[in-house]
Amino acid sequence: MEKKMSNFLQILLGQIATFFFLHPFVLTILAFIVIFLFKWSSTLPTTKKNLPPSPPKLPIVGNFHQLGSQPHRSLGSLARRHGPLMLLHFGNAPTLVASSADAAREIMKTHDLIFANRPKSSMFEKLLYNNKDVASAPYGEYWRQMKSISVLHLLSNKRVQSFRAVREEETFLVIEKIKQSCSSTYVNLSEVLANLTNDVVCRVALGRKYGVGEGGRKFKEILSEFTELLGALSVGDYIPWLAWVSRVNGLDARAEKVSKKFDDFIEGVIEEHIDCQRREGKGNVILENEQKDFVDVLLQIQKENVIGFPIDRVSIKALILDVFVAGTDTTYTVLEWAMTELLRHPKAMKKVQSEVRGISGNKNEIIEDDFDNMHYLKAVIKEALRFHPPNALLIPRESTQNVKIQGYDIAVGTQVIINAWAIGRDPTSWDEPEKFKPERFLKSSMDFRGHDFQFIPFGAGRRGCPGISFAMTTIELVLANLLHNFDWTWPGGARGEDIDMSESTGITIHKKFPLTAVATPYCG
Repeated sequence: MEKKMSNFLQILLGQIATFFFLHPFVLTILAFIVIFLFKWSSTLPTTKKNLPPSPPKLPIVGNFHQLGSQPHRSLGSLARRHGPLMLLHFGNAPTLVASSADAAREIMKTHDLIFANRPKSSMFEKLLYNNKDVASAPYGEYWRQMKSISVLHLLSNKRVQSFRAVREEETFLVIEKIKQSCSSTYVNLSEVLANLTNDVVCRVALGRKYGVGEGGRKFKEILSEFTELLGALSVGDYIPWLAWVSRVNGLDARAEKVSKKFDDFIEGVIEEHIDCQRREGKGNVILENEQKDFVDVLLQIQKENVIGFPIDRVSIKALILDVFVAGTDTTYTVLEWAMTELLRHPKAMKKVQSEVRGISGNKNEIIEDDFDNMHYLKAVIKEALRFHPPNALLIPRESTQNVKIQGYDIAVGTQVIINAWAIGRDPTSWDEPEKFKPERFLKSSMDFRGHDFQFIPFGAGRRGCPGISFAMTTIELVLANLLHNFDWTWPGGARGEDIDMSESTGITIHKKFPLTAVATPYCG
C-alpha cells in the first residue's frame, strides 16, 4: 500500500507544482497536507489477507466473461480447477462461489446468520415489489414477519393438507385428458405439467383457475416472461457506471412492463375477493375454514391484525407473487426432469411402475394416502432433484461482517453463490455422480430439507425454501398417477441417448425443448 501511495503522490505533486507555480503560498499549504498524508499512510496496518483462490480476471468486467450461457456448469468447471471455494469478481462485486457440501455447511449453518442477507438486485426490486417478498427481502424484522406469515398461515403442513382435494381433482382431470388424447401421435408433457401446476397454484392461492381461454394464455405468457426476467443479469448491479446498458437494451423496460401487468392481475384478484367478502358478509369465517385460499387468508390477517403487526396491500401482493414463482415453476420443472430421466432409463421406469401399480392394486386413481410405501418413487424424485436441481444456483446471499470460511478471509459485503448443481454432482460426496441412479437413496436417510448439505436443492438455513411440503405433495401425486395409468415411450421409436437434454437459461433450469412422449393407457 505504501508503494502505491508513493506513486500516487509523485503524480499528484507534479500536477500541483505545474498548476500552482505562481502561487507559492498555496503550494506550501498543499505540500504540508501531502506530507501529512504520506506519514499517516505509512502507519496503516499492512496485514495480508488469506483470500480464496481466484481464476484470472479482466479489467472492469472481472470474471463475467467466464460465466457463459449456463453459469451453473461454467462455475462447476471453474471449481474443478480452482477449488470448491472460489473468489470471483463480477465487475465491482467480490463473489464467493461454494461448490462443496463442506463449504455450503459453513455458509448456511455455521455462519448462517452472517450470510442471511441478500445482495442488492435491481431486477428483483423491479419485479418483487422493491424486495417486499420473503425470498428477496433484506434480513431483518420485516423479513421475519413475512416468513412467519408464510410458514404459519400459508405453507404449514396443516394448510398444505387442507388443499389435498384440489391437488387430487386437478391431477385426475389431467389423467383423463391424456387418456382422451392417446389417439394422437404424442403428448407434450412439458405443456401438460406446466398447466397442471399452474391450475393447482391458482386454485390454492387465488381461489380459481386462470389458465382457460385467451386470458389464460396471456397470463401464462406473463408468468413465463416474469420468471425469465428474474434470472436476467443487470450489468449496473456490478458495474454501476454501466447501469445505462439495461435501459438501452430494453431490459429495464421489459421488467417494468411485466411487473405492471402482473401487479394489475393480482390487484384485480384481490379486489374480486374483497367484493365477494363484502357481498357474502363472511366476517370471521376465513380463519375457521381451512379451505379458504391464500388471498382470503391474507386479507383476514390484514383485517383482524391477528399476527400482532400490520400487513399492507403491497406485502400481500408480494407474498402471493412468491407462491406463484416458487409453486409453479419449480414444481413443474422437477416433474419434467423426472419424467425425462425415467424415459431415458427404461429399467428405472419399469421398477417404479411396478412399485406404484403393486401398491395401488386395482384402483384407477392414486391418492396421497398411498405414498407411504412408495420408496422407489420417492428415490426417483430425490435423484431428479440431485441431478437437475430446479434452482441450480441458489438465490445469492451476502455477508454482513468479516468472517473466515474454511480458513479464508471473507470481507463484509461479499456476495455468495451456492452451486447446488455442482454439489449434487460432487464425486467426493456421490458415487458415480454423473449417472441417474435412484437406488442410491433406497438405503439412505438423506433428505432435501436442508440438513444434508451434499443435497440442498431447496437451500438450507434461515433462507431455505419454506414451501417444500407444498411442492413435494404435488410432485409425488402427479408422478405416481402418470406412471400408474400409462406406459410411456419416446415418439418415433427414438432412444434415450438420442434425446436433446439442453437446458434453458433463467432462474429455474427447464429443458430447453419440450418433453414429448407417447402415452399408452395401462390396463392392469
